[in-house]
Amino acid sequence: MDILVGFGAATLGFGTGLALIVAIGSQNAFVLRQGIRGEHVAAVVIVCSVSDALLIAGGIAGLGVLIRTSPVVVDVARYAGAAFLVTYGVLAARRAIRPGVLTASGSRKALSAGAALSTVLALTWLNPHVYLDTVLLLGSVANQQEQDLRWWFGAGAIAASGAWFSALGFGARVLRPFFARPSSWRFLDGLIALVMLTLGLRLAAGL
Repeated sequence: MDILVGFGAATLGFGTGLALIVAIGSQNAFVLRQGIRGEHVAAVVIVCSVSDALLIAGGIAGLGVLIRTSPVVVDVARYAGAAFLVTYGVLAARRAIRPGVLTASGSRKALSAGAALSTVLALTWLNPHVYLDTVLLLGSVANQQEQDLRWWFGAGAIAASGAWFSALGFGARVLRPFFARPSSWRFLDGLIALVMLTLGLRLAAGL
């Protein structure tokens, strides 16, 4: 397989993964909060990144089995994923029109390492959307690639997760003024809407 083709699939995975991760949500807000306050940042970033890696890999491997045993299930997953992408894109467009502000508000009391890790684990694994985003959606898009390319796509998506959480956690003090402005999230959500709507339509069309 041409390394450039693999890199292209990884780039697509990186962009898709980043578009799903970069949105206002409880997990991102918590990572930002810990980053701004400098509390257990490395541990929180590692938990988020490793959790995403496990979920993405599980989605790709699980749907790979379904492809070999029941292709119709994958077709259903493809259309469900396309519908979810379009819906996600519409919601992102609405957020761009009516932006919110991501802040690290809350108690000034410092969290212990155990409390921080248990909180981020709950925010990650008890969130039903994480299974739609990583297991179903990214797994479905990955398995639309050629067999040898789906893990390249997955590697790109995993890299996007690690890059985003690292930037959010370790760069939080620098980014705080930027993310405090609604216009910043308007730009990001507008970009997310464009990516998700495009991917959703392509997935529905089997492209």
